[in-house]
Formats: sequence, C-alpha cells, structure tokens
Amino acid sequence: MSRRGLRLAPPRWATATILILVGAVFSIPILAMVEFTLRDREEGHSLAHWGDLLAPANPAAYAPLWLGLTNSAILAVATVAIVLLLLAPTMILVQLRFPRLRRPFEFLCLLPISIPAIVLVVGLAPVYLVIGRTFGTGIWPLAFAYGITVLPYAYRSIQANLDAVDLGTLANAARSLGASWPRVVIDVLAPNLRVGLMLASLISIAVVLGEFTIASLLNRQNLQTALLVVSKIDPYVAVIMSLLSLGLVFVLLLVIDRIARRITAVRTEQA
Repeated sequence: MSRRGLRLAPPRWATATILILVGAVFSIPILAMVEFTLRDREEGHSLAHWGDLLAPANPAAYAPLWLGLTNSAILAVATVAIVLLLLAPTMILVQLRFPRLRRPFEFLCLLPISIPAIVLVVGLAPVYLVIGRTFGTGIWPLAFAYGITVLPYAYRSIQANLDAVDLGTLANAARSLGASWPRVVIDVLAPNLRVGLMLASLISIAVVLGEFTIASLLNRQNLQTALLVVSKIDPYVAVIMSLLSLGLVFVLLLVIDRIARRITAVRTEQA
C-alpha cells in the first residue's frame, strides 16, 4: 500500500511546475490590467487614473458605475439569502427525511449549469414582465434569476460539507434533548456546515458580481452593465473597478480559507 501510494504521488517538481503554470495563467492577465490602469500619456505610468476614480472631474459620467455597484450589492445579499434560507434547509431536509429524493433533487439543482444564460432569459422574460407590472421594475427581483444561476455551484459546495457530517446523529441527539427543528437547524447543523455555507455564499457573490447577460437582456443595471457604459467614456476606470471586484472575491476566499483552517484545528484539538 505504501509503495503504491509513493508511486501515485506526483513528484515535487511536477507539483511546482503545475502551480507555476496555473499562477501564470491567472497572474498575467491581472498584471496586464494593472499595467493598463497605470498608463499615462504624459508621464508614462502614474496613479492618475486611480485618482480619477476617487475624485472624478465629471462625477455625472460615473453615476451609472455607482448605481450598478449598489444594485450588484443588493443582488448579492438577496442571492445569498436565497441560498442560505431556501437551498440549504431544503438540502438538509432531503438528507434527513427524504434520502430517495436526493438524486432527482441533485439533477434539478445541477440542471441550470447546462442551460445557457440567454436561454434562461428567453424563459424568464415573460415572468419578469408580469413581475414588473405587479411589483415594479426594481433590481431586487433579478435575484430570483441569479438564484437559479448559482444553484449548481452552491449545491456542490453545501453537499460536499453535508457528506462529511453525520447529520442524522446530530439531529437525533438534539431532538432527544428537546430541541425543536428550527433550533436543530440553526444551533446544531448550521455550525457544522459553516464552511460549505460560506463557500456557497462566496460563489454566489462572485457570480452576481460577474454576471452580464441576464441583467443586460432583462434591461436591468448591475455592475457589469455599468462597466460597459462607463468603459465607453473612461476605459481605465472600468478596468480599475474590475480589478477591485476581483480583489474583493480573492480577499473573501482567503478569509473563508482561514476560518476553515481554524475550524479544522479546533475539531482536531477536541478529538
């Protein structure tokens, strides 16, 4: 067994080469974006374009950018709420009470990944026409479409954590002590699914911040559609905002990784 394990383990040089190649694939475009934002016709490179973002000479030209950023923040919060309040409890219910429905439920959750966004828009357009007449053309109803879009990624993140936890034992122990089902889910199961829930939330935020097709075709303004409008006026500011959104997702990923490591260390010490 040990010899086979040694044979199957990749050598260190191969691991280092793969990491370098993957790092180059991701870092080269980002570095090119940074260099583009630092270009200055007079001085070569400077922080002038970054200064324009903080103190623009024509604030009205960048108004769509702040509106799109605000709308994307609202959509991110609403989409995360859908994932945490609807998807996660449903997955726990299926895991505990209806295990036979796991495969059909998994198929339904993974189905949107095979449907192009433009096809989803064709099907959702009549629905949003009715929603617009009933509730208005605000930005928040778009979260329902985004909830469908992030469904496969959020499902995989939460399901991986569900498979690593014995939910049945935890739920039965809590119920035997007199806890109600809402208390079992919130106080007993949710802390053990913290990593999966945080990963699902991070993926949802990343998808919402980067989505363009649905918002554009449904005539809603989010961060990506606003970047398209602003790029026609000042392409440097549009690239700067793209970098900032990438940096936000990267910081959130590091925070989640740090929390996951701490939770693992605490569980190891308790064991």
